[in-house]
Amino acid sequence: MKKIAGNLLFRVVVAIVLGTVLGLVVPTWIGRIFATFNGLFDELLKFLIPLIIVGLIVPAIAKLGESAGRLLLYTVLFAYGSTLAAGFSSYLTSITIFPNLLENQIAAPAMENAKSLSPFFQVEFPPFFDVMPALVFAFLFGLALTQIKQSSLLNVAEDFEKAVSFLIEKLIIPLLPLFIFGIFLDMTYSGKIAIIFNVFLKVIGVIFLMHIVWLLLQFIIAGAISGRNPFHLLKTMLPAYFTALGTQSSAATIPVTLEQTKKAGVQGSIASFVIPLCATIHLAGSTLKIVSCVVALMLLQGMPIDFFQMAGFICMLGVTMVAAPGVPGGAIMAAIGIISSMLGFSPEDQALMISLYIAMDSFGTACNVTGDGAIAVILDTVYKKPS
Repeated sequence: MKKIAGNLLFRVVVAIVLGTVLGLVVPTWIGRIFATFNGLFDELLKFLIPLIIVGLIVPAIAKLGESAGRLLLYTVLFAYGSTLAAGFSSYLTSITIFPNLLENQIAAPAMENAKSLSPFFQVEFPPFFDVMPALVFAFLFGLALTQIKQSSLLNVAEDFEKAVSFLIEKLIIPLLPLFIFGIFLDMTYSGKIAIIFNVFLKVIGVIFLMHIVWLLLQFIIAGAISGRNPFHLLKTMLPAYFTALGTQSSAATIPVTLEQTKKAGVQGSIASFVIPLCATIHLAGSTLKIVSCVVALMLLQGMPIDFFQMAGFICMLGVTMVAAPGVPGGAIMAAIGIISSMLGFSPEDQALMISLYIAMDSFGTACNVTGDGAIAVILDTVYKKPS
């Protein structure tokens, strides 16, 4: 997992650099070759994303049925509540800060009237079903499977999950840097690249600070509820934070997160249940990051931002990314579906979202897993399970 995540970040950075440099000198006909590839890859993404959503969400929800009880209910509610709170906090912060921060880049004429590389040909292969039906089906079917003991359908869903994970890891992820290369090649060719890099640096800086503030807030709340020193709790969880920075994987960090949570004073029975579950369903850092990037890119493109539209998007995002942390690149691949369908992002904007997400992947993951410790502290206080 660590190797895949690290290689992906390196390849994306190389793709961005090469696309930026070569876009200044590449002949138009070569650029059109990559534009043709990007058109085909975009169609492939549209075709696979509903299948990715079904493949990841159905078994994730179905497996929750294996652990019944109030602790499961509380953990899911706190994790989803934290994810939603992070999303709405990110939206309110971004919509307050970014209009002034990105003032000179918003709806710039260079973005509106820029030339672009056109593909030689286009091929369309529509998906079997759209993103929203996929979400509804995955959620309802997963809930139904929680009520069926020893279901053979769950085995089928788990096999389908493995097939989807294989397609992500062996097809989408290897081709993704080439897709991003083509996007940045086109942006350089069209003269947009200076604006994009300026936006990237500002957005990444703001999101990093938001992650830190969100972690402090989580542990202040956990400290207030548990009567413990929030800064001592956060300090205890720092090994998990730095491990996640290196692994870029919530799942790979579980042993460290679990050990540090116990050192924070959480009962072993509570920690052993909450930490592995939250590694899958608690995505506050990732949600914060995606929502902030979405707002920045919508402002950059001069797209209207409606609170109720964003509220629905954030709620769906919390559900969509369930189980995605187990697959390198799975979170943004699953999220891209609703980013496109609910917000109307173009292929170019989707590629920018993917690039921004991957560039900050380790920070989001570190925020996710460290916050798992805060949730465990709260649950240890409000629900005492006999040892």
